[in-house]
Amino acid sequence: MAGTFEVFRDGGVSLRFRLKASDGTVVAVSGQFLDKASAVEGIRAVRECAGTGLITDLCPPMPTAAMERDPLPAAAA
Repeated sequence: MAGTFEVFRDGGVSLRFRLKASDGTVVAVSGQFLDKASAVEGIRAVRECAGTGLITDLCPPMPTAAMERDPLPAAAA
């Protein structure tokens, strides 16, 4: 099953939408919109761009020695 978009009030006067995966996990939450029509237009824009969006990695590079030692360190006990 595909994900779903939910339009909701954010506790104030603004509207937002969230994208939920098929298992109910919230994948993304939008910024604020003043009305429902604007929120729906935001959903349309996400639908159009999401499949073709490029990935920009903003993470700093890891030191090579740390990666060779343990590429996926376990959580501290």
